[in-house]
Amino acid sequence: MKAIAVARDGSHAVRLVEVPRPSVDDVLGGRGVLVRVLRVGVDGTDKEILAGEYGAPPPGETTLIIGHESFGVVEAVGPAVRGIGPGDFVVATVRRRGSSPYDAIGMYDMTTDDRYVERGINLAHGFLAEYYVDDPEYIVRVPPALADVGVLLEPTSIVEKGIVQAYEIQRRLKIWQPRTAFVLGAGTIGLLAAMVLRLRGIDVHVFARAAKPNRNAELAEALGAAYHATAELSFRRAAQSLPPADVIFEATGFSPLAFDAMDVLGKNGVLVLSSVTSGSRTAEVPADRINLRFVLGNKVMVGTVNANREYFEAGVRDHALAKATWGDWAARLITHRVPGLERYEELVHLLNEGKDAIKVVCEVSPQP
Repeated sequence: MKAIAVARDGSHAVRLVEVPRPSVDDVLGGRGVLVRVLRVGVDGTDKEILAGEYGAPPPGETTLIIGHESFGVVEAVGPAVRGIGPGDFVVATVRRRGSSPYDAIGMYDMTTDDRYVERGINLAHGFLAEYYVDDPEYIVRVPPALADVGVLLEPTSIVEKGIVQAYEIQRRLKIWQPRTAFVLGAGTIGLLAAMVLRLRGIDVHVFARAAKPNRNAELAEALGAAYHATAELSFRRAAQSLPPADVIFEATGFSPLAFDAMDVLGKNGVLVLSSVTSGSRTAEVPADRINLRFVLGNKVMVGTVNANREYFEAGVRDHALAKATWGDWAARLITHRVPGLERYEELVHLLNEGKDAIKVVCEVSPQP
């Protein structure tokens, strides 16, 4: 079968490769689920893998099949599989069980292992291939009515994890009811965060650089969120005229903004960080003031990355509610579609140069 892989021999070359088609027998104990891949989204993680910033192939191999945002249809299951069958639409989680106590209870995204396996990212092949096989522990069913947005469930799971964790942390306050949220960034993660927060009845303000009119601003406002262009008025300045933020969800990839968010966050607020910054940028910040306000204001900061099936399932529920509320809003986040694995060079170009793209996906095979 065909797959898109990146070399890990120092060249970082991306190529279309032929690899053996997997079988349900590849998973021990009769628990294999064979999935035909329909579409795969790409994001900043893939971009950084292609640049050689991180990512490793499976042991003993020199190439890594990339792609961790999957959506597909089940073609066959092993004899020990229950609850999933041929014809079901599914997505797969990304990280795999390790050896820590958290892994043992299904919270493998909270592992304390130094080394962990993530499909399409580290030590395991991903989903930019015609087929994959996995254990049903890592497979999440998607209702047919959500087939058009199923490929968005992996990024949605990261958002769900961050927001659920914020609520879990603030159970300490007994009566915490967030009213105002700031979302920094209007890319895929930022807009999905705005969606999830709006579904919870929170007033949302989205901050992004580009001035209106633009597509991202229109999508934010379609949710009933306010859009603020930071190229016209900085985040700090704009926040001064707004109610204190109970929640700030940072999704810009620009690490200095995390410190601005720490400073702006309201008392008893939660700052959720989702940017994975692999560079070496430095910034001068008012450290004493930020520290003082954080301590005296009982503020909290938490990171979100990867997610276990709990948050994928939460994403399914919220996408169903979002579709009932705003129709095809989430599907409009998919702005670029590349037909077929053979056009991998176009996919890479859009990933690196598609400045007007929100979500780029590869249509691996036709949807049944």
